Amino acid sequence: MTTTQNETVTSLLGLVGLEPTGEHPVLEALAQTDHRYLRDLKINVGNVLNSTQTLTKKEALLLALSIAVNEKYQPLIDSLTTVAKQEGASDAEVAETVACTSLLSTNNVFYRFRHFVSKDYYQQTQPGIRMSIMMNPVLGKEFFELMSLVVSAVNGCELCVRSHEESVLKHGASEPRVFDAIRLAAVIKGLITVL
Repeated sequence: MTTTQNETVTSLLGLVGLEPTGEHPVLEALAQTDHRYLRDLKINVGNVLNSTQTLTKKEALLLALSIAVNEKYQPLIDSLTTVAKQEGASDAEVAETVACTSLLSTNNVFYRFRHFVSKDYYQQTQPGIRMSIMMNPVLGKEFFELMSLVVSAVNGCELCVRSHEESVLKHGASEPRVFDAIRLAAVIKGLITVL
């Protein structure tokens, strides 16, 4: 690996609080080939975490954390938790990020099934899934809905995406804020693929 490639990898990992000494075989394989994608990925990650006008740094990190939790990538969960707390996220906000992600993963499976099958019995039967966390979230209703939208988009639940996009706009979010959040989710999901 050349010095430039090593610097790119170190910089990329540093953006999400990961140490360059960890084992990342896919990332290292890309770096060995002087792959241009790594430079693009570093820029993309930097842009979604640091350069949006609609998300604060703390919000960006909590959204990124929700994707890491959803994808079950523990090193990134640990590093983003640390970095989010450094940006002012409370223990309660971090815990609610994890809880929101878990709830939405549950809902995404259930409502995706309902949507795919589209039979009256499934549509009319009460889900029986408790969702009290959605009533008065620590993160605030608008941001909780934004996070719900992001997780639903990653999990591919069309019904959930439509519902949460409508709800987050009703709670005061702008379409550019929604767009930035979805772009962030896409980039972090792509990052996890090479980690």
